[in-house]
Parts: sequence; C-alpha cells; structure tokens
Amino acid sequence: MEAWLGWILGLIPLLGWLLWWWNEIWYALPVKRSCSIAGVKLPPGHMGFPFFGELFTFLWYGDGVGMYRTHLFGSPCIIACFPSVNKFVFRADDKFILEWPNVDLMGATSLVAVNGKAHARLRSFVLNAINRPDALRRIAALVQPRLVAALELWAQKGRIVAYHETKKVTLENIGKLFVSFEPGPQLHKIDRLLHDMVKGMRAQPLNFPGTAYHRALQCRKKVEAIFRVEIEKRKSQSEETVTDLMDGIRQIKDEEGKKLSDQEVLDNIIALVVGGYESTTLASMWAIYYLAKYPNVLKKLQEENMSISQNKNGGFITIEDISNMKYTNKVAEETIRMANVAAFIFRLATKDIDYEGYRIPKGWKVILWLRYLHTNPENFDDPLCFNPDRWNESVKPVAYQVFGGGSRICAGNMLARIQLAILLHHLSVGYKW
Repeated sequence: MEAWLGWILGLIPLLGWLLWWWNEIWYALPVKRSCSIAGVKLPPGHMGFPFFGELFTFLWYGDGVGMYRTHLFGSPCIIACFPSVNKFVFRADDKFILEWPNVDLMGATSLVAVNGKAHARLRSFVLNAINRPDALRRIAALVQPRLVAALELWAQKGRIVAYHETKKVTLENIGKLFVSFEPGPQLHKIDRLLHDMVKGMRAQPLNFPGTAYHRALQCRKKVEAIFRVEIEKRKSQSEETVTDLMDGIRQIKDEEGKKLSDQEVLDNIIALVVGGYESTTLASMWAIYYLAKYPNVLKKLQEENMSISQNKNGGFITIEDISNMKYTNKVAEETIRMANVAAFIFRLATKDIDYEGYRIPKGWKVILWLRYLHTNPENFDDPLCFNPDRWNESVKPVAYQVFGGGSRICAGNMLARIQLAILLHHLSVGYKW
C-alpha cells in the first residue's frame, strides 16, 4: 500500500507538469524552431492545458506588443488586443480569413463563413438591401409601429424585464424585414430555437446529448425546416416579386447567371436573422439600462427629441430626422461601445505571417479582442463611464471596432444604429421612468 501511495503521489505532479506543457510541446515548440531560423519569435504567453488551454485565464497577456499566444476553443491561438494589430489583421484579407468556431450553426455557405468572390457577391446584396438610404428609409417606416405598440404595452405592465421585451419586439421587426413573418406562434417558436442556437455558438463543440452544442444543432435543424417550408411556398410565386430579404437572396446570381441553391439561401437567411436579432436586442437592452442609470443623459435626450417630435404629425420620425438627432446618435454610439455585443472576432492565418518581429503561424486562430479596445483607458477616457459627450471629438483611429473592420465589417451596422435611434426617440418623448 505504501509503495502504491508513493507511486501515485509521485505521478500526480509529473502528470500535472506534462499536461501543463503538452500544448507548448505539441504546437509551440515546432514553430519556435522555424522562428529562430527566420529571426522572429512567437508572441509571449503559454498554451495551457490540452483542449481547454487557458480558457479561464486568458486575461493575462503579452509584454506590450498587444499579442498573446494560448490555446482556446480547441485550437492554438494568438489573442490580439491593440488597435495596430487589429488594423493589420483586418487589412490583410488574403492572409487572415474568417474562421468561426461552431460555424456549422450559422451555415457553411453563409455570409459569415464564405470567402473571396462568394463573400463579395453576398455582401454587396445585403448592403444594398439593408444599408442603402432608400432601404433604411423603408425600414424606419416599417419598424416604428411595432416599437411604439411595444412601448405602450410596457407602460401598461408597469414593470418589465428589458432583455425579454426588447428581444420580442426586435424579432418581430427582423422577422418582418427578413422573412415577412408576422407575430404569432411560429415567430415565438423561432425565438426559443434561436435562443438555444446562440448559446451553442458560445459553447465547446461537444456533440452528445445534454451539451449546449448538441442542443444548438437540433435547434438549427428545426429553424432550417421552418424556413425551408417558406422557400418551397415562394417557388410558386413570381420570380420578380421581392418583398423581403429572403426573396432578394433567392435571386442573387453568380458570374455565370446561376442562382443560389436552397441550402445557400437557408444558411444566409438564418445567419442574418441570428446576427440582426441578437445584436439589436442586446444594444436595446443596454440603452434602457444606461438611460435608467444616467438621468442627466435622459434629460438631454428628451430635450432634443421633444423638439423634433413637435414637428411630426403622425409621431413617426424619418431617416432625415435621425440624421439631425446629433445627441441621440451620440447616445446610440456610446451604448454600442459599452454594450460590446461582439466581444471578439475570429480569423485564421492562411500562411506564416510576421508582424513587428513576431510570428503568427499558419493554421493558428487569431482572436481580435474588441472589448479590450473599448474599455482601455488608453483609447477612451474613463472608459467604463457612460458618456455620450465623448463623441464630440474623434476617437483614436482603429480603437472603435464594435462592428469589426475591413471587408468583413458587419453589413447590418447601420440597421442596428437606426433601430436603436428610433427606440431612444420614442422612449424619451413618450414615457417617464
């Protein structure tokens, strides 16, 4: 017994040491050899334990270069958290391609997954559909009746859970804009399914019953089935009819005049619904929170919006009104900065890339830690204070990247801003806390 106990006590620290250095030996050591020949080095850091890496300790980073090597989400990674590094990555599309973990939940042929000409074609259409002035003008007119009705309902309730209520009205608007779905049981079902899909995107890709990822895959199949029925229904309609984003995506053609397959349409509409629904919901929720916490901001917001509201007959504002709401737009921008809806963005190095004397190895993921940029006092004075007046001056270049950057900047960034400005307007002129 004593001998066995001695072996166990001796093996435990040895096993712990081996586990701690396993990723370093497996991933970093081979790269270090090639780096020494090239006269560069890996970014500082440690790869942590097998599979988990340093998932829970990655806040400790680098030696001033703004990069840190570790092992996250099952892959060797470089975490980038300085504006200069992010700018370098965003501008090098040929060297860093988009690489989402759990990409199968969004769809392998969706806008967020494809690269090259396929991405450019899809992105061009989406920008025209939801970001052009005429599209934004139509969207502003469409979303307001539902939003105003929701606010009236909130007032009748007297007490609300902001996340639940903003999620409901956001999905109703996104459902109408993207797929022409009206409020009802079907949209409520989609809401529940999307909720579990998003949870799976943030989970380890363990596909067995009981895991968040497995549940998300099942929900993805159910959402896809709902939209597939809608596609089949539309095949009997005139091909020239374009009433929403799904119709438009169905009519996209490549260089040879070939339209997208049904699966490509499904992947893209699901990815766009998830993206627009989640980001706008969270930004709206945080807007309500900050207005409740900062009454001085709410007062200034009311003053600006009351002057605009007095000139409106039907009570609804236009895109032209929103462009003149200077303080409202600052509140929206500050809300988006503080909310940090996309905490980080993933890229994949397609080749060995050297930056400032450091090597980013081929096949490693690069995680652009956007939240760090927006909460770093070197980029924003008193960054954790909600201060819309900070937008009276230009921010440091590349320090504000809430929607990403480069050719992959979020195609729906203006849609999110417009919906937030509309919420701020009607909330401030029609209600008191």
